[in-house]
Amino acid sequence: MGELTIFLPLLIIMGAFMFFASRRQKKAMQATIDLQNSLTVGDRVMTTSGQYGTIAAVENDTIDIEIAPGIVTTWTKLAVRDVVKDEDGLDDDRDDDDFDDDDYETDTTENSGAVELNKPGTASEANSDPGRLTKD
Repeated sequence: MGELTIFLPLLIIMGAFMFFASRRQKKAMQATIDLQNSLTVGDRVMTTSGQYGTIAAVENDTIDIEIAPGIVTTWTKLAVRDVVKDEDGLDDDRDDDDFDDDDYETDTTENSGAVELNKPGTASEANSDPGRLTKD
């Protein structure tokens, strides 16, 4: 009888841990099922692989996601990780002026044939000596 009382608290702790872990897993599974059932055309989503797109069509187990204008791919509903809101940092109306090609110049070396982008005003000492591995 004494040996049973030693293991009883351990068994109770393990049982409680398993109970709460299974509860958390059931809640997460239900949230995923609710998300998949709530998908509608026009929702902006992110897949489990990190691909963003807009839902173009919803079928029983699959959805068509438009990832670029005119490019539609078919995914299983299970691949949708989250419905993305506009305030999550995605800016569809971003200006192309944010990246100005004139700020960068291409510089090729004779020996390597590689192209390196250099910001104006920065020294590219590595290109002046092809055998040199580091900058000072």
